[in-house]
Amino acid sequence: MPRKPPISNERSQAYATRIEFCRVFAENMDNLHLLSFLLTADLAKAEECFVSGLENCVEGTYVFRDWARYWARRTIIQNAIRMLAPSKNHSTVADVTSDAVGCSAGRTQDTDYAIARILRLEHFERFVFVMSVLEKYSDQDCSVLLGCSRQDVGETRMRALLHLAEPDRLRTVAPSGCDSSDPEEAQTPEVQLEPQS
Repeated sequence: MPRKPPISNERSQAYATRIEFCRVFAENMDNLHLLSFLLTADLAKAEECFVSGLENCVEGTYVFRDWARYWARRTIIQNAIRMLAPSKNHSTVADVTSDAVGCSAGRTQDTDYAIARILRLEHFERFVFVMSVLEKYSDQDCSVLLGCSRQDVGETRMRALLHLAEPDRLRTVAPSGCDSSDPEEAQTPEVQLEPQS
């Protein structure tokens, strides 16, 4: 009976090792943690999602070395989906404090503002937005991972984009009935509107 040839050293070197996955998580810690936070909208859950993502990757995952970074991000997304089970029919808005946003991002004020707006989306909208817009997943991939139709993904992405765009549009348009002759006053609304939940 013919014996199977042993796995060549060359072939085994094509796969990412535990050490390489640890390196991917270490080198991309801020970005991977931010991804976890944008999906879960909770610092404790984001940390849990990040740590379990690392554990999942190093526990014998056979992934080509070139795909290790992509696989790490995908694992975090899958863990966040398991944790929150976002659904089109049952979606809530996360209660996120401004301290959590500033603490997690620590970047610029504009970045913190953008993150805060994303976190105010309903769970399902947030997952679709992060996956399809920020992570550039196809509608098919999103629908498979989220357990919904491609049409649901497209409609939800559009709704999320409208929710994210609306506050800026309202902020730059003068309030109706503004009869001021001062151009600066006409350009600045009297009341700053909060992003819609």
